[in-house]
Amino acid sequence: MSSKAIVKDTGISVKKIKPIADLVRGMKVSEALITLRFLPSPAAKVVSKVIKSANSNAENEVLTRTDDMKVVEIYANEGKTTKRFRARARGRSARIFRRNSHITVVVDQQEAVN
Repeated sequence: MSSKAIVKDTGISVKKIKPIADLVRGMKVSEALITLRFLPSPAAKVVSKVIKSANSNAENEVLTRTDDMKVVEIYANEGKTTKRFRARARGRSARIFRRNSHITVVVDQQEAVN
């Protein structure tokens, strides 16, 4: 039985989260958390929180051990874009787009390999 965790409006763009998600996809949960701990990107901390949340959801719903869990799906979708203006030279203005994202993580039990 799979469990899911979603975080919305992270304040980090999808472009920064996708490489981290690609790195972690398919790993065991414990390996993924260790890998994310040593990444220099601040987005890795947000992704690790979502993975921990999905793992604890699986523990509470299905009553399984964390050693058997595997990151089956992880993806980032684009969220709302906040639009701002910044003053520029000669009384002009420039647009600033602050992009957000939604991160979804699905964990499931790893099949036993014989």
